[in-house]
Amino acid sequence: MTSWRPDRDTLKRPVYLSLVEQISGAVDAGELSDGDRLPPQRMLAQELNIAVQTVSRAYDELSRRGLVAGETGRGTFITLRTHEPPPPYINERGNTIVDLSMLKPVVEQMHLDRLAKALADLATSFPANLSTSFRPNVVFARHRGVAVDWLRRCGLETNARNVILTNGATPAMVVALMTATRSGMTLATEAIGHHTLPALAGNLGLSLRGIPTDIEGMIPEALDKAAAEGEIGALFIMPNPCDPTVSMMSAGRREAIVDVARRHDLTIIENDAWGPLIEKCPPPLAALAPERTLYITSFSKNVVPGLRYGYLVVPERLIPAAGNRHLVTNWMATPLIAELATRWIEDGTALEMVLWQRRALRRRQKIAAETLAGIDYLSHPDALHIWIPLGSHRSEDEVVSLARLHDVAIAPGASFRIEGDPKPAIRVCLGQPSEKELRAALTVLAGILASDPEPVLLTL
Repeated sequence: MTSWRPDRDTLKRPVYLSLVEQISGAVDAGELSDGDRLPPQRMLAQELNIAVQTVSRAYDELSRRGLVAGETGRGTFITLRTHEPPPPYINERGNTIVDLSMLKPVVEQMHLDRLAKALADLATSFPANLSTSFRPNVVFARHRGVAVDWLRRCGLETNARNVILTNGATPAMVVALMTATRSGMTLATEAIGHHTLPALAGNLGLSLRGIPTDIEGMIPEALDKAAAEGEIGALFIMPNPCDPTVSMMSAGRREAIVDVARRHDLTIIENDAWGPLIEKCPPPLAALAPERTLYITSFSKNVVPGLRYGYLVVPERLIPAAGNRHLVTNWMATPLIAELATRWIEDGTALEMVLWQRRALRRRQKIAAETLAGIDYLSHPDALHIWIPLGSHRSEDEVVSLARLHDVAIAPGASFRIEGDPKPAIRVCLGQPSEKELRAALTVLAGILASDPEPVLLTL
């Protein structure tokens, strides 16, 4: 065990975060090295005269940042990653796997035919200024105007000057986080939430605070309590429906979240990746609090995956900051994709594909309801996935491994846990396979869930 100890006299509120900064600073200074064992939580709490829960929370945050790893029966060790973690998708293994782990819309030959025709049309009529200019404000004026029309379908009234054109939701997330936060800040989000957020927050020097949720999403009282402790600087939230729990925020819940954000002066980052795919959706948070909300939507989840294009809508006061951050990280959206998407909005193709996707997903949700009859799970008619709680008697690893043994890939709930120790669950995506493959894969999964638990060892 290392002889290094934090300096109690320099700890400040929030204490757990101050402890994290001391330990990470010791790593940077070379006072702690790869493989050093940190003091047991109870011992360190006694030495510093702080609560064990505070030390536990600090160690959890260090783990999320990739600075420590816990080993059962041995303790917590400094671990300096020399390589990035594997990407969150399954390895290629021919065509034998039915992949229900990747969140993807339904794609059929119609989509490929429409793309081929659109690209052929662009080849003969692509605007010259889009090919030659490095000035997005000059060449994208029409595209921003069309964006305003599309955003209206998402329930948001805005102006063209507030819209940044992006290469999809992920670049928009990066720009939004860089605009709304600063290194060392704590970002609130759903306790079970976006799987890329921990890595992204870690790279930006942010701490994450997982806020409890219920069937309507984030609980306002829980957010209010966390914000009252003085730790929260901004909020990242996905109201409709949340990935992975499929919770759908009511209009009243959205108003309550906005009230908390205003009371504590929190900037909101709203991820609305599904956009107009969800029918009869309440107004987005950005419509209720435009002065403090950065709103994200995109096309790859509701039109076609290859259309990596989206919009980031920013409050008036943040237009310069967001524009600068987008410029230094992306410069501009890819003109070819921006032009294709804009034409599809103008001629009605984009809306036609959204409505087609909605019908396709409802058929697949019906297949899930038929195949998984008797199994409790959470869903929404227009969602690309379902969320299946397993109960305390089942292990996520066991269910995922047994499914993989039968050539079905699903995602464990651990991939989405931001904070706390929620009950085991799995995410099952419905868009990737054909309807026939989906029914067969869900039948396999239903059999696994109906059977007695099996040791993971038996799946090796």
